[in-house]
Amino acid sequence: MSMVAGVGAKTVQAVLAFGRFWSFGGSMLMWSAADLPRYRAWRRVMPQFYEVGNRTLPVILVTGMFVGLVLAVQAYDQLLSARLEEHMGVLINLTLVKELGPVLAGVMLAGRIGGALTAELGTMNVTEQLDAYRVMGADPIRHLVVPRFLACLLLTTLLTFFCDLMGSVSGWFIAVIVKHVPNGPYWYRTAEAIEFWDVGVGLVKSFLFGGAIGTISCYKGFYCKPGAEGVGKACTESFVASFIVILIIDFFVATFAMGLYKALYGFKPLL
Repeated sequence: MSMVAGVGAKTVQAVLAFGRFWSFGGSMLMWSAADLPRYRAWRRVMPQFYEVGNRTLPVILVTGMFVGLVLAVQAYDQLLSARLEEHMGVLINLTLVKELGPVLAGVMLAGRIGGALTAELGTMNVTEQLDAYRVMGADPIRHLVVPRFLACLLLTTLLTFFCDLMGSVSGWFIAVIVKHVPNGPYWYRTAEAIEFWDVGVGLVKSFLFGGAIGTISCYKGFYCKPGAEGVGKACTESFVASFIVILIIDFFVATFAMGLYKALYGFKPLL
């Protein structure tokens, strides 16, 4: 009976947490829509732009650079054996734009900023600062969560762009400068193969990743358990949950985008 009671208690807790998460997300979206046209609200968002964007950019640039280098080094021998080395730019840039760029930017943001947001809000929760907001008649979701959510939502796309750009430049360096692939055909094949659709799919993914990271990180901080151990556990759970959700979103968006593209334009070969 004790085992059955334990399973029942965990099930009830899981259902309560599920409902609480969606209630939290609904309040956050409601206040986000209400504050978008307000100048005072954007004054609260600007410091978060600095934290999310400026402090994450160096990590994004380094990550994108080495991913581009690795893709170029691994692709060269395979394409050279098939006499397709001119298509290196297609493989490198298409992989970055549609898949690796958004996922890497999302994972870096979840690790660098997601944990920080969870720790910051979790500490405020443990030290009863969130209750102080409520006592003063201010909604902590509006004043604390919405600015962080909007910063993650809007800047993840820009960080993905920089990741793609750095990866593309580093891949070009290996292909053209180091491996002596002709520069003209390299860029011609790339421009011929990559469409605005591919870029748009990658940006849509990054937009959704940013929203998921902001929501999960703030939720975990708001409802973390008391004490330093509770805050630390919430940070770990925040990163793990964000990473899993990024992969799930990536799968469904990629599947939907591929089906929609085939329905509209037909099949497009890679090379």
